[in-house]
Amino acid sequence: MTIHPAPRDTKVVLCVQFHFSFWRIPPELPQAIRERWPQMRVVHLTSYDALAAELPDADIFVGFTLQPDQLAVAQKLKWIHVTAAGVSQLMRPDVRERNITITNSRGIHAIPMAEHTLGLLISLARKFPAAHRFQAKQQWSQQEILDLGPTELRGATLLIVGFGAIGSEVARLAKAFGMKVWAVTRTGRADPLLAERVFPAADLDRALADVDYVVLAAPETPGTHHMIGEAQLDTMKRSSYLINVARGSLIDEAALIKALQNKTIAGAALDVAAVEPLPPEDPLWRQENLMITPHTSSVSNQLWPRQTKLLLGNLQRWFDGRELLNLVELGRGY
Repeated sequence: MTIHPAPRDTKVVLCVQFHFSFWRIPPELPQAIRERWPQMRVVHLTSYDALAAELPDADIFVGFTLQPDQLAVAQKLKWIHVTAAGVSQLMRPDVRERNITITNSRGIHAIPMAEHTLGLLISLARKFPAAHRFQAKQQWSQQEILDLGPTELRGATLLIVGFGAIGSEVARLAKAFGMKVWAVTRTGRADPLLAERVFPAADLDRALADVDYVVLAAPETPGTHHMIGEAQLDTMKRSSYLINVARGSLIDEAALIKALQNKTIAGAALDVAAVEPLPPEDPLWRQENLMITPHTSSVSNQLWPRQTKLLLGNLQRWFDGRELLNLVELGRGY
């Protein structure tokens, strides 16, 4: 059992500086920590301006990332809790060398992201994007929508690439709609109650060839960079759809644009992009068979309550000397 300083001897610093207000830590989270451990030093910052001054004696940092110069002054730091599932921003030599414990927030986004993904699946099958385009023209487009060939999800085959908390929750919802669920995982293993067929990552191309929908829910690592490129898109059926709710780096966007324009695949839906916010001049905006949501799949009124519950539970484990939840394996990068 690991012995850590008592709450009265512990300082935690919370700071997320982000241009979208939803991702900034709300005051309710540090207040919940103070109420649980009144003797703990809890510092909540809304920007990086004063962060360097607070880090030298900090034991725990809660936020999205620390820049190299910030980490350099945090010589007492023992634990970083990332307020996101992705941790690629911390997979740096200076972090690895410090042997700092890192946890992330995987799991708390599973429900909203799965519901969002199912919404994208339904939208693509029922041609909702086209209906919205015709609505903007005040056009009753029944024949035009029929010409596009609306389909049913029931009986269709869904391939989920990455079968963690998010992928598993997508599978549960998809099976309720009568879809056949296949999975691609690093190990080639997954819950047989959720996935009828499972492929190892090395067999991704083989799995892509026979499915109707592909959902990317894999972590961002060097091994997943551009895992969907021209060769993979050429492997997919012309009637199939690609959905990405993971990270923009998983798809070669130039190859995707070419595939959409050439009708190599029927269409796609993206909640993430390689560059965010997606610039107005980016050609992705102009693809009629592409649906874009602005990285909102994880947004929910329950996100910060879940985040608070996870952090309070892990803080208790920290003081009890128990293993933390959501430990990040630095060797794997997630």
